[in-house]
Amino acid sequence: MPDFEPVLLKRLNIPDVQRLDVYKGQGGYQATEKTLRQHSPDDVIGIVRDSKLRGRGGAGFPCGVKWGFLPSDRDVTYMCVNADESEPGTFNNRILMEGDPHQVIEGIVIASYATQASVAYIYIRYEFVKAFHTLQRAIDEAYQAGYLGQNILGTNFDLDVYLHRGAAAYICGEETGLIESLEGKRAWPRIKPPFPAVEGAFRKPTVVNNIETLACVPHIVERGADWFQSIGVPSDPMNPRDLGSYGPKLYCLSGHVNRPGCYELALGVTCRELIENQGGGVWKGRKAKAAIPGGISMGLLREDEFDTPLDFDSLQKVGCLGLGTAAVVVFDEQTSLVDVLYNSCRFFAHESCGQCTPCREGTGWMLRIVKRIQQGHGRVEDLDLLVQVAESMGIMPGTTICGLADGAAWPVKNAIAKFRNEFEDAVNSASAKGANVSAATTSSLHTN
Repeated sequence: MPDFEPVLLKRLNIPDVQRLDVYKGQGGYQATEKTLRQHSPDDVIGIVRDSKLRGRGGAGFPCGVKWGFLPSDRDVTYMCVNADESEPGTFNNRILMEGDPHQVIEGIVIASYATQASVAYIYIRYEFVKAFHTLQRAIDEAYQAGYLGQNILGTNFDLDVYLHRGAAAYICGEETGLIESLEGKRAWPRIKPPFPAVEGAFRKPTVVNNIETLACVPHIVERGADWFQSIGVPSDPMNPRDLGSYGPKLYCLSGHVNRPGCYELALGVTCRELIENQGGGVWKGRKAKAAIPGGISMGLLREDEFDTPLDFDSLQKVGCLGLGTAAVVVFDEQTSLVDVLYNSCRFFAHESCGQCTPCREGTGWMLRIVKRIQQGHGRVEDLDLLVQVAESMGIMPGTTICGLADGAAWPVKNAIAKFRNEFEDAVNSASAKGANVSAATTSSLHTN
């Protein structure tokens, strides 16, 4: 990969950049002033659409296209900012909120202006104590300086921003589950349509965007759509479904590496490059066995698939669900994939909201079966049973309201397809051990 200059994280090492005066000294809020004084809301939507910015929260949907879904005759618009960040291994939003909060607020202001939202709610998970207080101080400063409130920068644009602390449920990362929770109800995802752009928070047109997605917006407005498209992976002209993977991306790297952390790179870096160049290689001089490429719901990469680019489309070619949140978790050669899958199933069984029967029951059954294998009581036919259960749940087979079931099922199908020999060995070795113990016990009884 060519040298890449950080954009989203470039101010993180500047002392006190969380303060408004320091942020402005580094060029902060220039994009806001340019937007409000030189562009109409439709202009901004067009710039973001032309940049081909895709959502960084997991789905990768084109941001400008989503903004364009809002009805033209609306009287009230809400902006909901997803700062829940519940996907295991993901911490890029937290770093942005704690390290450069005004960049986040500036993105919210510009996005709200483009969509004509008058109120923005930042839905933040309650464990993010430092992020909550840092953001609140930045919001207070922005109000005092006239970047929030009434008649922002002397224009007729008004915006109020509120922090709303959620109770840390994975399902609140789904946009309608987030909206239900924001309204004070149980976070059960809604049946769609209607989509939030038509009927969202408080049954009014609503835009839901991720923290990292919005942090890209000021840079796109300031530098232009062509600049953003100069970074990343162009779309395949022979594939109309390939929308390209443009712009910078925050990759979270954790697990069995020497230098875990959050790294900003151009979209399209390979998993191997990320592990070797940024992560300093696999720890303790060991070799890698597998890696989660973008959050556990995306599935697994084998070591021989590490040269796959970490972009929105390439990962699907090697059996993963997609890029997700770009949270890469590395497992060394001594890691049991049975244990990995058990932890995955336990997480999703706990986080299923229980509204849809296939997800509520399916996640529980997958957990019980994998636990049985882990404890040495599994059967080879359990592997086929796991796949059968996984294939019968989710939006893709058309049995659930939201995608949590797909995220729960995908690592099961993916792990068994790619590491079936390891799972069979675990079952067979446990059976052989049990048979030897049984024989020894019988022999002892006869001897006595």
